[in-house]
Amino acid sequence: MSDFLKVAVEGPIATLTMSRPDKRNAMCDELVDALDAFYSKPPEGVRVVILTGTDGHYCSGLDLSEHVRRSAEQGLYHSRHWHAVMERIQLGGLITVSAMFGAVIGGGMELAAATHVRIAEASTIFQLPEGRRGIFVGGGATARVGRLLGADRMTEMMLTGRKYGAEEGLALGLAHYAVGEGEALALARELAGKIARNAPLSNYLMVQSIARINDMSRTDGLFTESLAAALSQTTPDAEEGLTAFLEKRAPVFR
Repeated sequence: MSDFLKVAVEGPIATLTMSRPDKRNAMCDELVDALDAFYSKPPEGVRVVILTGTDGHYCSGLDLSEHVRRSAEQGLYHSRHWHAVMERIQLGGLITVSAMFGAVIGGGMELAAATHVRIAEASTIFQLPEGRRGIFVGGGATARVGRLLGADRMTEMMLTGRKYGAEEGLALGLAHYAVGEGEALALARELAGKIARNAPLSNYLMVQSIARINDMSRTDGLFTESLAAALSQTTPDAEEGLTAFLEKRAPVFR
């Protein structure tokens, strides 16, 4: 991997810790590539990832010391590489839970928005400061953060450099849970355990289908929903889930 990304695996759950404390865990090329490498070929048996930071911050975004040295052509390729990595995190097959605190800024927000469950501690600060620095988002914010906030609110956020805290982020959809200081990782582990015990195909279909259906027309989306429902119902896990419900016990999936 990389010195900037610490990986710990315990059963079906992997914990990834971004570690650039002197930069508030800002995203450099090496860190992006390490994330890409992990999600491209995760350890066998891993189903859920907990993604977090260190030393009081989740991720403060793009390392601007690298950005200023890029030509327009290099910037285009760099942005498209980020898009590919974020797509792999969102749709690569693993479920990712973000345990957030401190800076969740710029590219850090783009990264968090690509994950499936987001937990924010009280210290969390959400911000898209690119507009105040003379640049534009390039890691997928218009497609993901814009979907969460709405285009109008994201525009205002970028124009003014506005910051949102954990409770505001919860209300806006930037986080699914708001917790006290030091509590995000414990909740992330609890939720990751629940998710890992779900039926594998059911998890896969939820991640793969819902986001795509949201981009479809109503009729295409409903047809895709029917296909996903029909496919999920043909598995042994579906039989186990329904039998367990009728027998009033917890299901045991593959």
